[in-house]
Amino acid sequence: MTKGKLIIISAPSGCGKSTIIGEIIKKECLNLAFSISATTRAPRGEEIDGVNYYFLSEEEFKQAIANDELVEYEEVYPGRYYGTLKKEVERICNSGKNVILDIDVKGGINVKKQYGEKAVSIFIMPPSVDVLRERLESRATDTPEAIAERVGKAEYEISFAEEFDYRIVNDKLAEAVKETEQIIIDFVL
Repeated sequence: MTKGKLIIISAPSGCGKSTIIGEIIKKECLNLAFSISATTRAPRGEEIDGVNYYFLSEEEFKQAIANDELVEYEEVYPGRYYGTLKKEVERICNSGKNVILDIDVKGGINVKKQYGEKAVSIFIMPPSVDVLRERLESRATDTPEAIAERVGKAEYEISFAEEFDYRIVNDKLAEAVKETEQIIIDFVL
């Protein structure tokens, strides 16, 4: 059985990354499996350990860091960690499937460095920062302060785009999905 490859997709918040991944994962010919992240946050609603996330205590997560059991991680808020377990990536790859990683920009860069040619990294960009701001405002889910903070973070993250193998501008969703899909086809098939 051929071992799977890694597809890293990163983007600033509001660029359509989750929507693009949702469309691409439906393509059976790509043989994709979504990597389940680990987190120290408590389960919400109907979330199940090992299905939605691997729910770890802060102590367990720190032990995983100390034991070099993560391919990437970030402390998003004090005591609130998110990361990707090596055993999760290995589990999917060893099953012959290709792993799709929906991770932050720094995590994407780190995973690409670790896996090299076994991974492809794709950065989803907004057409412009102004368009991103408009998208976030149209969601009507954040305060103007939160939107300003997210736009500022996006500008910072966009500065790392050149470190990714591919950059896709999500101006028209269908085209961005098609471009992303073609990159993955060329990489895995």
